[in-house]
Amino acid sequence: MITIIESYLLKPGYAPQALSVLQELDNLLGPNAHANSGHAGHARFLQDASDPAQVRLVYEWRDRESFAELLRSEEALLPDFLAKYCAGPRVVQVHDELAVEVEHDDDEPAEM
Repeated sequence: MITIIESYLLKPGYAPQALSVLQELDNLLGPNAHANSGHAGHARFLQDASDPAQVRLVYEWRDRESFAELLRSEEALLPDFLAKYCAGPRVVQVHDELAVEVEHDDDEPAEM
């Protein structure tokens, strides 16, 4: 399993409309992603609190091979969206999860 972070820089004026812009992006790319064998759940859509023009999608994907296939299949879908709403290209990062032990004795709920 890999985690994907897609970043988009919205053009000036579109940050206040980020919800509707990202809904349009989901409507554009979602059906294609769901049809891919690597689909592993829905994306989370995030807007940077200090720079609202920065928006991100975060989602898990089953493997690199099917993700590469997804990216190829999206190439024809994105140009009009990017030209209309974005100040630059989509930036895609692929992350491998590290098996860091996060359980600690202090994870117990505090007594009231």
